[in-house]
Order: sequence, then structure tokens, then C-alpha cells
Amino acid sequence: MTSTTPLPAPALQVAHWLNTPTPITLASLRGRVVVLHAFQMLCPGCVSHGLPQAQRLHQLFPPEQLAVVGLHTVFEHHAVMGRVAALRAFVHEYRLSFPIGIDQPDGHDGVPLSMQALRLRGTPSLVVLDRQGRVRLHHFGPIDDLQLGALLGQLVGEPLPAAHALPAADGCDDRGCPLPPVATSTTAPAA
Repeated sequence: MTSTTPLPAPALQVAHWLNTPTPITLASLRGRVVVLHAFQMLCPGCVSHGLPQAQRLHQLFPPEQLAVVGLHTVFEHHAVMGRVAALRAFVHEYRLSFPIGIDQPDGHDGVPLSMQALRLRGTPSLVVLDRQGRVRLHHFGPIDDLQLGALLGQLVGEPLPAAHALPAADGCDDRGCPLPPVATSTTAPAA
């Protein structure tokens, strides 16, 4: 279901990160569309549909336009799925290359903290944020590639309001970032 009045996403509460050298925050991803894929290793819909879809998105979209973030959110079978080593092996075997956060447990083998804050109903779940960090899609279960692609194309194409614009690199403007001029030598090459 899509929200009629987009609200900012709550901050992620992550115990450990995989596939990234530093922790990720949703605030640090502002300026990009974010696809947050919540999954569990033993969830058949996650393995057959959600994770392959997330990996394809990670490979297809330029990282400066769209960020894919996995959220391993364990709300059942804690003894099996709650081990970091098991998740590392799973990520390696399925060749998942996008950053994956391990949702912070609630301390009682219940619903993890990010899952609670995002009001996820289960796995697989997909939360799509626009370039301003607002929730534009909150979906439980598999979602069709074309339906998701249409939304992501729309969001990537939306202009970023000036108040949220990222600082331009030297020499960059609204038309792009040209290559610097090539330096030419004024001396003749040695013979």
C-alpha cells in the first residue's frame, strides 16, 4: 500500500552490518531513493523472490540514484537465524552484495526493534523511501518487478528540492559534471 501523505522513515536500529565497511543510516542516504528489504534466512518468499529482486535492483541502478539495504529481522526461530555466522554463510552462498543490517533484537526473542518501528507485518517486506527519506511504499509479501520498477523510475526521476540538494562537486552544475580539461605539454618530447 502506498501512503497518501509520505512520512519520514524511523531510524534503523541495527546490531551488526554485513557488506559495508561502516554502519549505514537512512539519513546518510538522503538524496537517493532507498529500497529497504526486510527478510529472514528461512523465509521461502524472501529466498525465492525478495532477495533476488533486491540483488537485481542493486545491480541495475546506479548507486548514486538508488540504495538497496537489506534488513535481516528475526522474529521466529531465533536459535537458528539469530547467529551472525549463519547469516554470513547465507549471504556468501546467495552472493548478496548489498549492505545488510541485522535488526536489533528486542531482548525477549520477540519482534526486533526496527521491525517494530517500521511496523512491518512479516517477511518479505519492502519499504521504499524517496530522496527526502519519506516512506513512499510499505509492502508485505512479494511484489511484481514491473510494479516496483515503475515506482522506482518515478522516484528516481523526481527532482530533489533545493533545501535537500546535495552539494555539487567542483565544476558541477545542473547540467552535469564535466571532465576537467586535459593538460597539454608545451615542451617537445625528448628524442
